[in-house]
Amino acid sequence: MKNVSDQLVETLAEAGIQRIYAVTGDSLNHINAAVHRNGKIKWIHVRHEETAAYAAGAEAQLNGLACCAGSSGPGHVHLINGLYDAHRSSASVLAIASTIPTKEFGMDFFQETNTFRLFADCSCYNQVANTTTQFPRMLQAALQYAVHKKGVAVIGLPGDITNLPAVAAETTTSLFRSKPVVRPSEDELLQLAALLDSHTKVTIFCGLGAAGAHSEIIRFAEKLKAPVAYSYKAKMAIQYANPCEVGLTGLLGVPSAYHSMHECDVLVLLGTDFPYTPFMPVKNKIVQVDIKPESLGRRAKLDLGLCGDVKETLQALLPLIATKDDATFLNRQLEFYKQVKERLQVYVRDPGKPNAIHPEFVASVINDLADEDAIFTVDTGMCCVWAARYIHGTGKRRMLGSFNHGSMANAMPQAIGAALACPDKQVIAFCGDGGLSMMMGDLMTIVQYKLPVKIIVFNNRSLGMVRLEMEVAGIPDLETDLLNPDFAKLAEAVGMSSVTIREPGDVRSQLEKAFQQDGPVLVSIWTDPDALAMPPKLEWSQVKGYALYMGRMMLSGRMDEVLNMISSNYKHLGEIM
Repeated sequence: MKNVSDQLVETLAEAGIQRIYAVTGDSLNHINAAVHRNGKIKWIHVRHEETAAYAAGAEAQLNGLACCAGSSGPGHVHLINGLYDAHRSSASVLAIASTIPTKEFGMDFFQETNTFRLFADCSCYNQVANTTTQFPRMLQAALQYAVHKKGVAVIGLPGDITNLPAVAAETTTSLFRSKPVVRPSEDELLQLAALLDSHTKVTIFCGLGAAGAHSEIIRFAEKLKAPVAYSYKAKMAIQYANPCEVGLTGLLGVPSAYHSMHECDVLVLLGTDFPYTPFMPVKNKIVQVDIKPESLGRRAKLDLGLCGDVKETLQALLPLIATKDDATFLNRQLEFYKQVKERLQVYVRDPGKPNAIHPEFVASVINDLADEDAIFTVDTGMCCVWAARYIHGTGKRRMLGSFNHGSMANAMPQAIGAALACPDKQVIAFCGDGGLSMMMGDLMTIVQYKLPVKIIVFNNRSLGMVRLEMEVAGIPDLETDLLNPDFAKLAEAVGMSSVTIREPGDVRSQLEKAFQQDGPVLVSIWTDPDALAMPPKLEWSQVKGYALYMGRMMLSGRMDEVLNMISSNYKHLGEIM
């Protein structure tokens, strides 16, 4: 007789879910057994449930829907960080939070948690199925929410329910996918067209919501003679084959994008919920188009906010706007961008020195060697900076990171999900030494499932981004140094090929060898711990804080570190002055 676990697995398989990322045990055991009886879904046995949630989030961003699970109490609690990231990344993830037996609810039982409270802030659906009659309808609802709300749906499932006989649902259990046409009304489009036609200097800023509208954005920009800036999440989809692009803005961006957005008369925001309001202009007119009307106006002071899919909106808008003849503004921004890109090559041409290899050089070499359709996962921190500035979009590459949640240790777990979701594509993880240290156990998951992930460890022996934050605030870099293991030996101990690179001259040849190997490889590169990432716009307070930091360092007798800092970053002086 079919039990609830069999019913669960059949429904998931019908919805297109191919894997459940989880650590098996107690309240999940019947589900695990049902997975193996069914044969259509694979149980991916990770070492930590946080990895399960991150891997599922990565797979969902690449393939549309994924699933993870956590057992009672600590098991599903471990999912939280990865689920927060998935939810804030608009990843459609179904999380199965198995719980204690129903008869023990409210009795302070072993491993009891309140899943309603626990997952309330990182989900779009969050319910517990206390009966076999509830379960199939709740499961179908959870799948619908995950796919159409683009977020995390949590279904709590008591362990004793999982082995009870299944009850057929009174309603459908199928997942319905639909993609309605959503665009502004004719009057709203005419209003937008009139605004654009009446101003000479227009800049376009694209977020991830504009990813499917590349050709329409190019035509839009060429008609308006408008530069195109973009967020980090949109870079891979917007940058390539774009004659009007001027780079990305934000904390990790470049000055040209910031400049274009602040010097225009009209800024058009397309499919973006870019969170950093200090990077948004305040003196020009701003228009926003987004499929989520609740996002309109919460990041900038708008003159016009329109609800619509970016692709559908631009297709309807393009015939309504006139082609501009004056390209002076666009050409000026493109020339500035050219200068910015030239400055970014300074640390590529100078690869650094032994045990202090410039990370910019490393990222640039990886960009050259990586496949045209490679998938990159990047840790939060300095790894994010180097990938943002030196990994280029091709139209086929993808880049995943904890861009909204901003968690450490995301790159390696996301690489697991990416490699399983897209087995035919190269997966490269940009890992910070601090991030990898937090989740090292799941290197064994990569080996166990023979995933050909290439893990690049930017081994700068410090929490680089935290150190920089303290420096610009004028605070000595306290507790940011890391006592690292030998990452290469650690990888070898779990059965993974590895190499350590300490010499700049070895970077290209060793990376080529690593990328040519069929299986997983860890490459530990000793990068310069003093490498700085200059923001697109320096505030006086940051310059003042950095000067104060350097003064305190000298007064405390750390003059050798000050000299190393100056030696590593003297080329940035032109940007500060």
